[in-house]
Amino acid sequence: MINIILTDIIPIFIIMILGFIAGKRSVFSPENARIFNKLVLTYALPAALFVSIVRADREMLFSDLKLTIVSLVFIIALFLWAYFSCYKFFKHTQSEAAVCALIAGSPTIGFLGFAVLDPIFGDTANTGLVVAIVSIVVNAITIPIGLSLLAAGKKKEKMNTGAAAQPSTNATQTAQEPKEKGLMATIHKNAVLSALSQPVSWAPILAVLLVLFGVRFPKILDPNFELIANANAGVAVFAAGLTLSGLKFQMDWEIVYNTIVKLILMPGILLLVGWLIHMDAEKLQMLVLAGALPPAFSGIIIGSHFQTYVRAGTSSLAFSVLLFVITAPFWIWFTRMIAS
Repeated sequence: MINIILTDIIPIFIIMILGFIAGKRSVFSPENARIFNKLVLTYALPAALFVSIVRADREMLFSDLKLTIVSLVFIIALFLWAYFSCYKFFKHTQSEAAVCALIAGSPTIGFLGFAVLDPIFGDTANTGLVVAIVSIVVNAITIPIGLSLLAAGKKKEKMNTGAAAQPSTNATQTAQEPKEKGLMATIHKNAVLSALSQPVSWAPILAVLLVLFGVRFPKILDPNFELIANANAGVAVFAAGLTLSGLKFQMDWEIVYNTIVKLILMPGILLLVGWLIHMDAEKLQMLVLAGALPPAFSGIIIGSHFQTYVRAGTSSLAFSVLLFVITAPFWIWFTRMIAS
């Protein structure tokens, strides 16, 4: 565990601090942070997601239905809960709630999955299975859902702004209701298409389809993706620190709540459900620790790119990474005790 903290967790803080200092000293500007985020969101992150998923195979996805079903159902359910609670309890807009869900409801399995699980459980087939399945759920399902909700929210906000600028009478509103319903349906459709057109959405979906159809991606082509994919985590964390340097750090009940959802609620529910259905003990331990990982960096990247939920999102990431140093050893110990 000390090795994990030194090799995986501390470097995240160091790179984030470097970005923070660079911003404070005006080495880079907030505009540079948006450029870095665009680089990651358009090229580095899609490449990293594609490569991590195509390394799986169809047999891995169906070799343990309990693991697949629990990961699919409950990670998505907790993602939607994070969205709902941010939208209803903390009164954020739909687009802000979407970014909140991408942060509080998604583990950073693509960046830290193997790095955290391999030193504890070894480089085994089970480790690859857990990381592959959770990566597919997070990268090929929750990210497109989040982008769709974000796009729909942005379009709705834009429409409401236009409607406020042109007030109408009740009679006119009544006459326009059918047209507005059709407009909302078109907006929702366009939001989905807009989300799916983003490389960060279609790249993991394409990878999943290749896996399901049994198409083996040639390993000789991996370096063509890995070179840009390797820039993903470092640039994303540096940009997060750079973005944070231009904001006042926020610490309130919402940040605490987001951290509890990510580090306590998600692994706790995965442990409870897995224990009730008698999952394999080792796979259960891996799944719980995967669920206890800090928030996905992709949420920070997406939020910064669209300038939505940036301060709260970046603060949630920093606070969660800090507390992961404490919660990770607890979940390792507690899950082993329950599983045994």
